Amino acid sequence: MRQDQLDGLITFLCVAEHKSFSAAAVQLGVSPSAVSQSIRMLERRLGTPLFNRTTRSISLTEVGAHYLDRVAPAIHELTDAGAELDAATEHPSGLLRLNVPRAGYMIVLQPILHDFLDAYPAINLEVTIENSLVDIVERGFDAGIRFGHLVEQDMIGVKVGPAITAHVVASPDYLNRFDIPEHPHDLRSHNCIGFRHLTTGLVERWAFSRNGEDITLPIKGRLVINDSAALVQAALDGLGLAYMINGYIERFTAEGRLVRVLADWSPPLERLTLYYPDRHRVPPKLRALIDFLRTHLPAAQPTTEAILR
Repeated sequence: MRQDQLDGLITFLCVAEHKSFSAAAVQLGVSPSAVSQSIRMLERRLGTPLFNRTTRSISLTEVGAHYLDRVAPAIHELTDAGAELDAATEHPSGLLRLNVPRAGYMIVLQPILHDFLDAYPAINLEVTIENSLVDIVERGFDAGIRFGHLVEQDMIGVKVGPAITAHVVASPDYLNRFDIPEHPHDLRSHNCIGFRHLTTGLVERWAFSRNGEDITLPIKGRLVINDSAALVQAALDGLGLAYMINGYIERFTAEGRLVRVLADWSPPLERLTLYYPDRHRVPPKLRALIDFLRTHLPAAQPTTEAILR
């Protein structure tokens, strides 16, 4: 066996799994040009192209697919062996990349972030906040956080964070100028601030439930916003009633800057889920975060100070 026979195999496997040179580069911690060079050298050594390349996508050639079938199990065995040794040290390390919506950051990550980084000094954390859905595998993320119904079925999901409920809130100034609603149908005469979802383009309907009676309303108002922080600020500014989930507004209700109405009509909502690809095992750095969330988050309270800047 020549010493260079195994060169480039990890890069080949990573590119084949992600179908992307750039995503493979992110996972490997190198530049896309380095990934491309490694693949070219491997193809030159084997004497055959492994990938079909276009300006928009790449795919395995027939030879490349056959080669992947042969080498992938052996590479996984080697990487798993190394990962097991890493886990045995009980010192999770490396870059942990997460893709989360703003709600996921505020409700799940922000309350534990300081303590988690203190507990695991060898873990570096990169958090990308995006409300739109993305392919975490293609983009090179270790895990994502979304509301449970948005998570693809081929992902492993772990419920994280507190129970989620809806809150209808307004400023004292607004409620002094208009009657306080006592029933969801009273909202028809109110200025309700709409929230347009980036993923669907639809303005959110407001859902209510009490004693077996379920009501879903298309709300009306003069203002529609697509950012949660701006929605909170609009309510603070007295522009109308806002429909928010817990995790954003606790500090403001405690200070009396926002007042909750129709509290007995608030239904439980889908909880947030941390999800990751179905792999043979969970990397120690991700396992550390999952375990930390399970043991620390129930007692943590989000401050929400970071949402208004």
